[in-house]
Amino acid sequence: MENQIIQPRLLKGFRDALPQEQIFRSSLIEKITGVYRSFGFVPIDTPVLEYAEILLRKSNGETEKQVFRFEDNGGRDVAMRFDLTVPFARFTAEHKAELAFPFKRYHMAKVWRGEKPQAGRYREFVQCDIDTVGSDAASSDAEILCAMKAALAAIRIEKIKIHINHRGAFNRFLASLGVQEKSEDILRSVDKLAKVGKDEVQSELERTTESGEKAQKILDYIQPSASFEDAIKKMEALCGGAADDTERLRQIYKMLEAAGIASSFVLDPSITRGLDYYTGLVYETFLDELPSIGSICSGGRYDNLAGLYTKERIPGVGGSIGLDRLMAAMEKLGIAGKKGSYLDAEIFCQDDSLSIQNQKAASDLRSFGVNVEVFPEAKKMGQQYALAEAKSVLWGIFVAADGKLSLKNLKTREQTEGLDAAAAAKTILSARA
Repeated sequence: MENQIIQPRLLKGFRDALPQEQIFRSSLIEKITGVYRSFGFVPIDTPVLEYAEILLRKSNGETEKQVFRFEDNGGRDVAMRFDLTVPFARFTAEHKAELAFPFKRYHMAKVWRGEKPQAGRYREFVQCDIDTVGSDAASSDAEILCAMKAALAAIRIEKIKIHINHRGAFNRFLASLGVQEKSEDILRSVDKLAKVGKDEVQSELERTTESGEKAQKILDYIQPSASFEDAIKKMEALCGGAADDTERLRQIYKMLEAAGIASSFVLDPSITRGLDYYTGLVYETFLDELPSIGSICSGGRYDNLAGLYTKERIPGVGGSIGLDRLMAAMEKLGIAGKKGSYLDAEIFCQDDSLSIQNQKAASDLRSFGVNVEVFPEAKKMGQQYALAEAKSVLWGIFVAADGKLSLKNLKTREQTEGLDAAAAAKTILSARA
């Protein structure tokens, strides 16, 4: 029977990453990692698969619709992680005797959600998370916000607004309306405001609260104000006065002012975060030049999350940068990286008889820290130049029979001859810097 060719294809919502994209992704991860480490966060890892009951917790079914869940070969009910926060809560409960608190971790890895694919949103994507557990201080909340602002600045994302709110204040407001028992449904509806618009949210709220008046009051509450102080006074007037939740927001904002970054933050009562484990500070981040792509960084405080896995109360706060959506935004804004390799130089092969000299020159250059490869055979120079250009290589090198190097800048076409490896490396590395 003749073998049939299988058509190469990808599942909907999944994609391959070609070298240029993966190099850009890796460079962003490296820069974000450097910032996270500078704040004292350390790396951990958790499995892709967890028991379904671990991930789904007390979900009312909304999360279950997005989770990739199946029975494994051992008959176990398992699911693929849909974020990095819930596995971290399990991790914390399981390893609490081995951790020093407050414990600050970062975790950058893929997660999976079976939601409808759209621009900047996929079923498989990378999250860049940080969390602090074991502290319920306002300082920990502010530090998360400062770290996220610094991480985005490190990758040249400066024109942003980080919208902050407090779930406690919103819950007090709902209690004043007598609809607190429906808070999860209301929170999910409000969380959709930017996606589906005011009219659709109002319809959902009217169905949930069974009251047009209450739905309108909720919409009035979440309307933005001109300044932080105006917004917080309005919140206090509508939710029963000042309390720990609004005082926490004031403390956080003062710390942001002290850090010199308060201008990037706004108090926005419409930010609720749809996930039901948030209990305090919540925030979402939007690009000034491309707000339509949605939040690129979000998170909040979840004081009771680990309590599902341990009797010990372990407060926590965290945040996550959605790397794939951020990359899609950077592509639209024209600030995405275009590197085709990590190479500094390409050693061209003029004649196969020089292969030994070429390899020696490459070895010598690498010993000085130069990233270099050797074109393997003496093909036409046009082909060799084309490869170097495709890989974004700045320097071309020709090696003579006596081992001397000719160094050519492939952009300016300037060429310097008769160099040894040390002299060539010095020129190459100074240009890299």
